[in-house]
Amino acid sequence: MPKGYWIARVDVHDPEAYKEYFAANAAPLAKFGARFLVRGGKTECVDGAMRARNVVIEFDSYEKALACWNSPEYQRAASFRQPPVAEGDFIICEGYEGAQPG
Repeated sequence: MPKGYWIARVDVHDPEAYKEYFAANAAPLAKFGARFLVRGGKTECVDGAMRARNVVIEFDSYEKALACWNSPEYQRAASFRQPPVAEGDFIICEGYEGAQPG
């Protein structure tokens, strides 16, 4: 079964208030078995537009990724990152298990 991923691109406008989001999202992410693959760190935009912060979170399945996002616990956490605190683009996608180049 393919894994599921959250891909987030975020501009944080109030880093102090954003800490509430960090604290609140830990429990629902743990509950659904989330694993951070990218969490901030160095970035370079090589084409297109960019936001200041990039995050990729892995789940055991697409269904778990959606369930976490839609859970009351995560939606409560997400309320702490709404504008004017931060704004971003959030995508949930299914992983790929097919043939690879070469």
